[in-house]
Amino acid sequence: METITIDTLLSYIHQFGYLALFFALWLGIVGMPIPDEVVVMTGGMVGALHLLSPLPAFVITYVGVVSGLTLGYVLGRVMGPPVLERLRKKKSMEPYIEKSYAMLDKYGSGTLVFSYFLPVVRHLVPYLVGINGMSYRTYALYSYLTGLLWTMVYFVLGYFFGDSIEVISRAVTRYGWYVLALLAAGGLAVMWLRPLRQKAR
Repeated sequence: METITIDTLLSYIHQFGYLALFFALWLGIVGMPIPDEVVVMTGGMVGALHLLSPLPAFVITYVGVVSGLTLGYVLGRVMGPPVLERLRKKKSMEPYIEKSYAMLDKYGSGTLVFSYFLPVVRHLVPYLVGINGMSYRTYALYSYLTGLLWTMVYFVLGYFFGDSIEVISRAVTRYGWYVLALLAAGGLAVMWLRPLRQKAR
């Protein structure tokens, strides 16, 4: 599947508005050829540029994120192990499946928190906890609250650093949570200081 560029995603947003953000994230569960992180940051960027209103853009982005992952959970609950067997046919998925299982063995339900920050694993864990019979209430408690934080972090990064989305995405993939935490702190600091500067004027 050909990779979708940010420019292509922006053209979809110009054509379809909020729906483009929602479906780009909701379809991530079936392998949308653009990272979720990039989609969420692009949502923040178009909010900053006022191509879309920031608050509705954030809400739609969040709903797209949790809806896509919940679809994975539901498929795991309803279809069970056959879902996993289909995934195992793709050799490239095996390391991610093993990593997901290792995290579930070590952290249990807490894996739903940590997995959000790990590409591919983020989509596999809902399948696996669904297959294992986790209750929807437990799934929602861990997944939706973490999803709100995760979406907020990347949306804020896109809002303030929209020109550097690809650089940020590569840095986070390579260096992990350290870069993400630093950038998120910087973005939140800017968001907090901007109103103070305006009041000072």
